[in-house]
Amino acid sequence: MIQGNFLAKKGLWVSEYRIESGLNCGGHAFATDGFLMGPILEEFKTKKEQLVQSAHDLIIKALEAKNLFVPAQPFDLIITAQGGVGTSEEHNFLLNYFEIDSVGWGSPFLLVPEATSVDAETRTLLAKAKEEDFYLSDISPLGVPFNSVKGMSNDLWKQKRIDQNKAGSSCPKKLLALSKEYDSQGLCTASKKYQDIKLTELEAQRDQLSELELQRKQAKIFEKSCLCVGLANASYMENSIEVKGQQQGVVICPGPNLAYFDKQVSLADMVKHIYGNANVLSNAVRPNIFVNELKMYVDYLKNELENHTEEFTTAQLKKWNSFKNNMLIGIEYYFDMFANTDFFSRERSSIKNQLEFYKAEVNQIAIPVLEKVY
Repeated sequence: MIQGNFLAKKGLWVSEYRIESGLNCGGHAFATDGFLMGPILEEFKTKKEQLVQSAHDLIIKALEAKNLFVPAQPFDLIITAQGGVGTSEEHNFLLNYFEIDSVGWGSPFLLVPEATSVDAETRTLLAKAKEEDFYLSDISPLGVPFNSVKGMSNDLWKQKRIDQNKAGSSCPKKLLALSKEYDSQGLCTASKKYQDIKLTELEAQRDQLSELELQRKQAKIFEKSCLCVGLANASYMENSIEVKGQQQGVVICPGPNLAYFDKQVSLADMVKHIYGNANVLSNAVRPNIFVNELKMYVDYLKNELENHTEEFTTAQLKKWNSFKNNMLIGIEYYFDMFANTDFFSRERSSIKNQLEFYKAEVNQIAIPVLEKVY
């Protein structure tokens, strides 16, 4: 609403609002503070008219001030959603229960050659990858969690340079050369120049660190990948276009939902699958879209707590407590949601058990408490 109203004040109308799962999507992951997709969709459903009217009232004033045409009624506004949808039943549930206008499918199309440009080796990797192969990585130079899959050719070439003491990318495009830490013009954290500086600094601290700490800090430096080249290489390779310069291999960023799709399919068959006229899913047990996202958020909070090495701050602890509480509120919402729909009847018992399990998991997550100083 803030973004829509900001633009409305300038005479611009946002015609589509896209709700995307914070963790159950491909590419960069932007986790919420524990707000789950179901409750977010519910809020858009119940407050859509408020969203429309607030923007309409503001755009009228803006257009009048510019002496432009002023509409008597609000312009059309649609609500769409995406993130981890894998079955026609989930697709139809989103449309019907939350009254949204359309549903987006992304990562499954990485296995559809007619729809996406991916080299044969990477497509085979994606088809064979299981749940445990998809993970949230720190490879992005932007410093934002990035969905990845184990076994990318980029990882192999990156490790080869590390083994040869030549870590880092030559950084030919410099599109992500955004760090001003050492250069006012900006350096990419995946570049050799940046990593050489970091490694030199780390070497100077060698006597102050244990071997384990040293290795951990080195791994953090080495983890960054050149996305500018890596993300484009799959298309070059599929079309037999020469890849010039330093070999980076392929970076691919599928959503974790791809774990349940295990073969290359035609565009026709994927469309049939989406609309319930075929089934291209593997036989593996696949969690419901909402349960799967919930698991990701539980794992995300646990990981945040386990890997936090700095001193706890009041703000950080407040954020984690809020995150935990929002997940519990979301779980209670799901208990009610699944009990009041005709969808997912065959899964309802197992979904209820899974929700009970994750509710217990969340309740067991211990958020540290700052000791009061008297």
